[in-house]
Amino acid sequence: MTEDRTQGATSQLDRRQVSRRHVYGRRRGKPLRAHQAGLVEDFLPEISIDLPEGEGERLNPASLFVSAKREIWLEIGFGGGEHLIDQARTHPDIGIIGCEPFLNGIAKLVAEIDGLGLKNIRVHPDDARPLLEKLRPASLDRIFILYPDPWPKARHNKRRFINQETLATLTAALKPGGELRFASDIPDYVAWTLAHIRQFNAAGGPRLVWAATCPADWRTPYAGWCGTRYEQKALREGRTPAYLTFHRE
Repeated sequence: MTEDRTQGATSQLDRRQVSRRHVYGRRRGKPLRAHQAGLVEDFLPEISIDLPEGEGERLNPASLFVSAKREIWLEIGFGGGEHLIDQARTHPDIGIIGCEPFLNGIAKLVAEIDGLGLKNIRVHPDDARPLLEKLRPASLDRIFILYPDPWPKARHNKRRFINQETLATLTAALKPGGELRFASDIPDYVAWTLAHIRQFNAAGGPRLVWAATCPADWRTPYAGWCGTRYEQKALREGRTPAYLTFHRE
């Protein structure tokens, strides 16, 4: 029965195959516990996002929530969900969308949502790019990209989430004045991100302006920061995180 549940849960993530290069690693880890598999099978569809299928149709993310929300935030690659859960608990008046293709992380998040009874989270259990492309322009107030996979080997750098294509969709989805937060403990990826945003801004159109005015601005965690398990691992191993903030003009 547990095996059947797990297979049913994973099928929720395999219905759409996106024909583009992967910016994420594996989709599954250890088999889910029976309770987790049951929640992914039965509860996840209730909080998952149905993307519009029409060519010109766009999704208003505010419409995903039963009650009106003061702002709408998006976390791309929420991992185990600890940051997303903390934000949702701290800001019940904010609607938060989480994207993650890794089944075990999704299962952990869904169990937390169910256990805490949170009503202000919606989940896209897949690559974030199809969601970004379907969002109504200027519909998000904040986007988080926290400790994304650095793809450290040079031949895999092209798989990094930050590139010219995704910067275009991120910027289009943000409201003017909206905020993009990017955190990483990999200096090369931090430099990569700054260089790609500089290149993106030089191309014209809406820009992403780095908010830092002094080193403390990128060395200091965000206000109300709860940390993530990836950050804890980085600190244990002696790596120093950087916390970048950009505002859309």
